[in-house]
Amino acid sequence: MSAVSEALPVAPRNIWLLPGGLTVGVLLLLAGMFWPTLRSMIEVWERSETFAHGYLIFPISAWLIWRQRATLAQIRPHPDPRGLILLAVAGAGWLLADAGSVNVVAQYAFITMLIAAVWTLLGRAFVRAALFPLMFLFFAVPVGEFLIQPLMGVTADFTVAMLRLTGIPVYREGTFFSIPSGDWSVVEACSGLRYLIASVTLGVLYAYLTYRSWKRRLLFSLAAIVVPVLANSGRAYMIVMIAHLSDMKLAVGVDHLIYGWVFFGLVMLLLFWIGSMWREDDQPEPAATPVPAQPFSATPRRWLPVALLTLSVAGLWPAYATWLDSRPLPEVPVLKVEAQGGWQPGAAFTTWVPHWVGADRQLRRSYTQAGRNVLLQLDYYGTQRQGAELINSQNFMIRQKDPAWSNVGEHIATVDMGGGPRQVRQARLRGSNDQRLLVWQWNVIDGRPVVKDPLAKLMLASERVRMKRDDGLSVLIATPYDEAEPEAAVATLARFATDMEPAIGHSLDRIDGQ
Repeated sequence: MSAVSEALPVAPRNIWLLPGGLTVGVLLLLAGMFWPTLRSMIEVWERSETFAHGYLIFPISAWLIWRQRATLAQIRPHPDPRGLILLAVAGAGWLLADAGSVNVVAQYAFITMLIAAVWTLLGRAFVRAALFPLMFLFFAVPVGEFLIQPLMGVTADFTVAMLRLTGIPVYREGTFFSIPSGDWSVVEACSGLRYLIASVTLGVLYAYLTYRSWKRRLLFSLAAIVVPVLANSGRAYMIVMIAHLSDMKLAVGVDHLIYGWVFFGLVMLLLFWIGSMWREDDQPEPAATPVPAQPFSATPRRWLPVALLTLSVAGLWPAYATWLDSRPLPEVPVLKVEAQGGWQPGAAFTTWVPHWVGADRQLRRSYTQAGRNVLLQLDYYGTQRQGAELINSQNFMIRQKDPAWSNVGEHIATVDMGGGPRQVRQARLRGSNDQRLLVWQWNVIDGRPVVKDPLAKLMLASERVRMKRDDGLSVLIATPYDEAEPEAAVATLARFATDMEPAIGHSLDRIDGQ
């Protein structure tokens, strides 16, 4: 602290009144401008226990800044126009994310704009000194659901491997497995995402407050990522073993959750206890790099234009987004697909219905050819808007805990279609009536087949921002398969896709003409 004091005389307190007040005012106005984005964050905090900590992030960040008030008081605030560059880039990113209805990216862009506004109004020296409290704001973004499936896979892999190592025979199919004492499945609640999010948020904050060395802070933060993943896998194995050894009397009901939380709590206490052995919070923070002297000035002539310019640059993006949303929706004709290649409309052969929401037009029809049955479902979105998006987290093969169907495996597969390799999203479904379905799904955007969701979102958002067509089609085909001969089902879907794809394309040509 003394090194900084010698390098920089403490700024008069009144020097902070105008820039500080303007900064708070600008941040509040930005929150109002981007209220739909901020509200989308709050709605997730409210409905999901995994992200309920989001309510605390802004107060904690403010407390961390207040905690540094003695150091920050030695910094001379002055506007830095370079912050407007970051503000404009973040605003453009927000516009693209808003056009594609990618809430997470829009929320990250919003937080970035808040930081960019602070940089613009108070200067780089303030941002550098308050870097961690400002960056901690990113933990307010409810992100991580994309990790659920990978974490479920890790948990299933570890549990099955440990059961086999223990000498218990296991039959596994996707995230479902059976042992002599009963059947188990790794569902979303078993992924450990809630443990991971809580551990990372607390771990990073603990590392910042407890250590002074950035190396120790980084190592403890990494441990806060790895340990909960391993602990959750161990928790799952422990629960299965307790149930197995108790003849399925323990760890199968409410106590299943109790054992999980108790075990995880003990592991996290152990992590923080071990981390406390190297604590450095009794040492002062490293001295800040001296900042070149700037003349004191608190005149409105200097600060007000910068504040107005900041609001103007930030306000361009929501204004443009509002104009895009005000455009009338296009008229969409009924989807029609003529049978090709010897395929004929047939009777329904399955009760399974994929969960695709908000489509402007939908076609669901069964086809048959030489004893082979295929389900075709088309979901067409004339334009992308909230609740009616081609790529949406609510579009999936099967609901969690569906009483009749289970998804035993889903991945991106490369298949031979139309004489060449193509990527599709392939899923294997199992029904309670022992029916099994092989499913292929892909999207058609601007006449191109697209499987990867991030690329599809980017293409649709780019088209919308440039005021071009942002329509898209989901193509889904399914056929029964025999577990002993899945190749026959693959051949059936490949033949159907090759024969019917021109007819599907023609249905889109009708929409083009309309």
